[in-house]
Amino acid sequence: MKLIRYGESKQEKPGIVDSDGRIRDLSGVISDVDGSTITESGLARLRGLDISTLPVVEGNPRIGPCVGNIGKFVCIGLNYSDHAAESGLPEPSEPVVFNKWTSAIVGPNDDVAIPRGSKKTDWEVELGVVIGKEARYISKEEALSHVAGYCVINDVSEREYQTERGGTWDKGKGCDTFGPIGPWLVTADEVSDPQALNLWLEVDGKRYQDGTTAKMIFDVATIISYLSNFMSLQPGDVISTGTPPGVGMGVKPEAVYLKAGQTMRLGIEGLGEQTQKVVQA
Repeated sequence: MKLIRYGESKQEKPGIVDSDGRIRDLSGVISDVDGSTITESGLARLRGLDISTLPVVEGNPRIGPCVGNIGKFVCIGLNYSDHAAESGLPEPSEPVVFNKWTSAIVGPNDDVAIPRGSKKTDWEVELGVVIGKEARYISKEEALSHVAGYCVINDVSEREYQTERGGTWDKGKGCDTFGPIGPWLVTADEVSDPQALNLWLEVDGKRYQDGTTAKMIFDVATIISYLSNFMSLQPGDVISTGTPPGVGMGVKPEAVYLKAGQTMRLGIEGLGEQTQKVVQA
């Protein structure tokens, strides 16, 4: 299934995408696509629906973040061997963990705002993992059974704030609009292997990132198992799993960063595409 949320910001309604690519309204069935409805039992209920009987959503509504009421937005850094190399850093021996604030979350096609004073706002296409069953102290072998689905994430990052302003990475990762999520939550049964997905990102039509999740240092199962030793992961939590090479910071001979007026376009095989206009906050 491809679950979606549509409508004005903070007023999104739940929907499902049918075989013809149309949005069908789910608001008569569930209140939202969130942790309360993407559990095993909740998804089983949705699979039992005759989608053709649901109302078609007319027009071209705004698409919101594909998960509502996100509790935790956990991210993994330096998780592709070739991205670590372009960053001039050694491959980590354990996953690098940081957070995005939930106030960073926006829809997949909403504007991304360069923070006031920023000089180094950058892009990162990433595979998002959405938890559907509580995970705590779980093995790698059990980990994928806790996944409700997958999505596209742009881990927008301000590199000066991240690495030159002291403290942790978080201040450069969680600015408002720095977390576009969606367009769809694609349920796990439609993704046969999360480690075999192509992902890419373009700025103004120039392709900078063109990678594969096969290059992850720590795969999805390892990440979930690892995180579950430090926190309980609950339905509706989102994990962003790292980015392939091609970020602006890594461009040689001189780094390239986002400017107001540019357009980012990015996607992951089978999970959809995002398009964001860059604006000045």
